[in-house]
Amino acid sequence: MSKHTIQHFDGIPGLDLGPYMRGEPGAIDFLAEAFREVEQEVGFLYIDNHGVPPEAIERAFAASKRFHTMPLERKREIPLNRDNVGYMGLNASMQKHSKVEVARKPNYNESFFAKRDRKADDPDVLAGKPFRGLNQWPRDLPGFREDVVAYQHALERLGMKMLPIVARSLALQDDFFDAYFDPAQYTLRLLHYPVRDEAEPEQFGTGAHTDGGFMTFLIQNGVGGLQIRKSDGTWFDAPVLPGKYLVNSGDMMRRWTNDRYLSTAHRVMNVSGVDRYSLAFFFDPHPDRVMTCLPTCTDADNPPKHAPITYGQYLTEFLDANYFHRKNAEPA
Repeated sequence: MSKHTIQHFDGIPGLDLGPYMRGEPGAIDFLAEAFREVEQEVGFLYIDNHGVPPEAIERAFAASKRFHTMPLERKREIPLNRDNVGYMGLNASMQKHSKVEVARKPNYNESFFAKRDRKADDPDVLAGKPFRGLNQWPRDLPGFREDVVAYQHALERLGMKMLPIVARSLALQDDFFDAYFDPAQYTLRLLHYPVRDEAEPEQFGTGAHTDGGFMTFLIQNGVGGLQIRKSDGTWFDAPVLPGKYLVNSGDMMRRWTNDRYLSTAHRVMNVSGVDRYSLAFFFDPHPDRVMTCLPTCTDADNPPKHAPITYGQYLTEFLDANYFHRKNAEPA
């Protein structure tokens, strides 16, 4: 893929990060311009030559399958908690925060969530700060924690490499976002979508929604099911491209850019007849940083549309709306 070409995969643009990763002159300028176009028109893109080692991806998928094939009672030993880490079983969430479609059934997927892996003496852990507690790790699963954490570190590095591209696309200094992501808040979600019950026509693996954060990096195990909503309201299937990440912006990026950049709706329906696995990495600002309309996204004729908010405040609202365990509620 040429650094001066945007490829398209069934309507989704694809960008080659290779020249940028190698530090070639002009590469970041091309990517910034392309990113701006993608974010204003589509909100999803594929990236190639991203620097994440293939073996790290393979080990993360293997870890996910090892976890999800454990007996249910073992997984239930680490139930999803207030920090949103641990195991969430089938039908335990619903896209009630969604402004896209009215969710009628819970999401038919099970997930393991992990955030930055902290130690017991971490100041944020000791202070009990939201979303900065200890991860919950399954017992008697050798190597699982190590493979998950190694994958998180690789994706954090990728997220940080993307920040100068995002900044330049918005006519900001390349280091503009550094302080907001020092350190970044992130979540890795190991998703398992069992075979869908054909007798349940509205049984989505994940209902229609927009992501709540800044940027999501998704990779799939060769099984499709992700559908993306076009601006005219129609849905199309996102192709599964081996080795490429599917990247999308979320609600926080949309708010931050004064609705200039999109937060595009998507959903999952596993109609493949086989189990589907995916790895979703949510890369977000530090929870305490205040997100105020970016200076290049507002002027006298385009005042800020959203009040300042910390990412932690927005994340709390998002999770409270979508996850039953947050309020000890049962599926409606």
